[in-house]
This record gives sequence, C-alpha cells and structure tokens, in this order.
Amino acid sequence: MTGGGPGACPCGGGRDATRCCAPLLAGRPAPTAERLMRSRYTAHVLGDLDHLLASWHPSTRPRTLTLQPDLTWTGLTVLTTQRSGLLDDDGVVEFRATWVQGEPGVLHEVSRFVREGRNWFYVDGLTP
Repeated sequence: MTGGGPGACPCGGGRDATRCCAPLLAGRPAPTAERLMRSRYTAHVLGDLDHLLASWHPSTRPRTLTLQPDLTWTGLTVLTTQRSGLLDDDGVVEFRATWVQGEPGVLHEVSRFVREGRNWFYVDGLTP
C-alpha cells in the first residue's frame, strides 16, 4: 500500500488508515467531497467495489463495476478543491492518481460531487 509508512492510509492524507478512510469505507458519511474522493481512491487500492458503488450517485452509477486486477495504484495528489466543504451541496476535486500496469501511468481527473443530506456522492469526472 501507498501512503508513507506502516498503517498510513493509501489516500496519502497523512493519517493512520483506521482514522482516515477506514471509517468511510465502513459506511460513515464523508464530511467533505475531498474526503469522499480520497476514500474512493483507497477503495480502488483495496478493491472495495461495495464502497465505490455506494458512494457513486444513483443518477450516474453503473450497474456493475470491474477493477483491473493487474493494476496497482501507487499515489494520490489532490490539486484543487472547490465548493466541497461542510456547508456546500456540490463540489469539485481535481486530482492526479498514479498507477502501474506493466508501465506507469497517471489518471488526471476533475471529479464532480453532490451532497444529499449527510452523504456526498461522486457524480462524474472529466479529464482536463
């Protein structure tokens, strides 16, 4: 796993996984769109399809999701966030996620999120 040391969360948030993304993967609502995005990255690292689907807005969520077993996520950098705080109903998070699948690669995405009640949901993402 990535993240910077034993127990470090794969999302690179600088905290132990048990205090960072693990509670969100277990169903606790994310306080911000960025925290949801980080938990979705961690879900990709861990192969947690349930969290990926549950955190995807029903209007854009696919019926099924398959992860590539030979792809290894190696790091996450959050570039910018907009309107994604505790009092916002929508937000945007731009990030770069690195991976290796034989050769190294980078996913650069601007993701859109909405909040409904206490829950943030991933809507979609665009490649800049």
